[in-house]
Amino acid sequence: MISHALPLAASGLKIDWTKMPTYNTIMSVAAGAGLLLVVALGYQLLDSRRTVTPEGWALAFGAIGFTLVTTGLHMTLTWPLAGQGFPFDNVIFGEPALAFGVFLLAAGFYLWKQGAVVAGDADRVARTARIAGPISVFVFGLGLACFGIAAAGWKYTLFAAPPEEPISGEFADMPMLEASFMSGLYVLVGIGALLFPFALRRPRTWMSPVIGVVWALAGLAFLFFGGLNYFTHIGLIVNTM
Repeated sequence: MISHALPLAASGLKIDWTKMPTYNTIMSVAAGAGLLLVVALGYQLLDSRRTVTPEGWALAFGAIGFTLVTTGLHMTLTWPLAGQGFPFDNVIFGEPALAFGVFLLAAGFYLWKQGAVVAGDADRVARTARIAGPISVFVFGLGLACFGIAAAGWKYTLFAAPPEEPISGEFADMPMLEASFMSGLYVLVGIGALLFPFALRRPRTWMSPVIGVVWALAGLAFLFFGGLNYFTHIGLIVNTM
């Protein structure tokens, strides 16, 4: 997932990794896990038969949120983080990771302080919807951003791996393949984000299951793709040092 056209040396692609910090591996794993946990918590809240243990969710959201905020904030504020031609990575990966991490940290803090009150409310769904209402405006805006990122990925054929990257590099001559895969994930996240404010107003309608499905699919893809990238990125580093 280290993308795009890089300069070729006589002996093949060479990268000065001292000028090319990258950690969208851990960001991808964290974002995937965060999406899956948001869906799981929403499912628990909507099912009145299930008991919600807020302390566990606070710990999970806090840990994932901290990971995304620290990496996303550094990537967002260090311009460009990747000094060899990828300033758009700051926008594509850094800013969404930062925003999602802030959401998770805020949710984790709230659940730590007030989670027992929410879990014990006779109508915990309505209470949660009222609490999440104001922040849903930001979620909606980031949904629009996800569609913008996806459109840029398709138009400029971003996300394509170089041949030196294991597995993903096998498809280097088909740049639209990985571009479509990654852009498609942003579309899935964007659909859920755009529906989120409206689902809060009517949480027991078709919108909640749709959000759950698209975020779960994107979460699984980010989680497993991020895990795979630990191998592919290490291989790219070894092959281009």
